[in-house]
Amino acid sequence: MHLLSALEAVLFAVGSDGLETRDIASILGVSLGEAESLCLQLRAQLDDRSAGIAVQQVAETWQLVTRPEYADYLKRMAQTPMQSTLSTAALEVLAVVAYKQPITRAEIDEIRGVQSDRALATLVHRRLVEEVGRQDAPGRPILFGTTSEFLRQFGLRSLDELPPLPEDLGREGVSLFQLPSDVARD
Repeated sequence: MHLLSALEAVLFAVGSDGLETRDIASILGVSLGEAESLCLQLRAQLDDRSAGIAVQQVAETWQLVTRPEYADYLKRMAQTPMQSTLSTAALEVLAVVAYKQPITRAEIDEIRGVQSDRALATLVHRRLVEEVGRQDAPGRPILFGTTSEFLRQFGLRSLDELPPLPEDLGREGVSLFQLPSDVARD
């Protein structure tokens, strides 16, 4: 059961590209025959419980796909406008990254005083922030920076056009999050 769950996670993570049987075997540490058997078992398991997804094989590539009978729901989802505003937490993280880049998640957390995982993931998903390298430190943490999409959405030609930070930043009661209102609204 552990290998079936691992296979499902791997196929989900790889997305629409799928994986060849030999790659699945290598990742799971099993033989080619066992990898194919696991794929067939996962397919049967998803079919048995009438899951919304299925395992599909095209040539030697295995992938998770949505079932055709749910196409209408997926079309409605695609036509439904997604929330376009950022949460306060996401705006805070974006401000920290914009002004302090390149910066690690741990450094962002330290500045904000709370965990920033979700907000950072949202910003990466929206292509406002991206991985720009690795810090030369134990564990080689990811460094984050803003993207050209960030510049485009905020109407900036370069980071040099960011509004200046308040002179009294860091004094008691003054934080990075008291940015000019035109920065926080967009």
